[in-house]
Amino acid sequence: MSTVSEDHAESAHPSRFNDYDRIAEGYTAENETSLIHAYYARPAMLELAGDVTGRRILDAGCGSGPLFSELRDRGAIVTGIDASTGMLELARRRLGADADLRVADLASPLPFPDDAFDDVIASLVLHYLEDWGPTLAELRRVLKPGGRLLISVHHPFGIALFQHMAGEKFKYFETCSRTDEWTKGGQTVQMRFWDRPLHAMTEAFTAAGFRISVISEPPFVPEARELFPEELREITGPRFLSFLFFVLEAS
Repeated sequence: MSTVSEDHAESAHPSRFNDYDRIAEGYTAENETSLIHAYYARPAMLELAGDVTGRRILDAGCGSGPLFSELRDRGAIVTGIDASTGMLELARRRLGADADLRVADLASPLPFPDDAFDDVIASLVLHYLEDWGPTLAELRRVLKPGGRLLISVHHPFGIALFQHMAGEKFKYFETCSRTDEWTKGGQTVQMRFWDRPLHAMTEAFTAAGFRISVISEPPFVPEARELFPEELREITGPRFLSFLFFVLEAS
């Protein structure tokens, strides 16, 4: 992972960050079979979701639709939103013309009525936002009372550990931006993330009217050890620091 300094990040034009349209094909191809997505993040989210038969689910930040597809196969009634038209085009190819897919930005009001969904799944998307308050308020609005918000984000302890190992200043207790350079499918883009400590996350959840029912640091699936022996060579147990998962209940 290549990290760009915050000074450079601040000088770059905002539209040049997080350009998923440019890397849609490459990111999707990698996402299908990678350790971190196919054998860790998606299985963990599906495990937390449990039985979704007949549940109305908003896949917020659905990308090219791999999680949407799994949820639909398990009997859920799924709507997907994403800010990237390129990713949604790939989702349409995967899911078919009848899939409910819409362009929407999680930093803006959502195009749904109150109490529209039983569950919202926001997988690896909130860490792109500086201010979680308006987004969480919107997600709470579109959830029915007692509905669930399932979230995964970069693990704040893992980010702080990697920064420390790289000799960078310890910034765990700050909410600050971090910019990485990604190359997918021959296209290189600058990706901006916003890191925050665990207490800032939980305070944002409760301020938006959610009750925290689960905080999870899940294992990767067992078959991953045989499929990715080099990546997991120094990992003795079934877990590593990568993402942090939450299940919240709308009050």
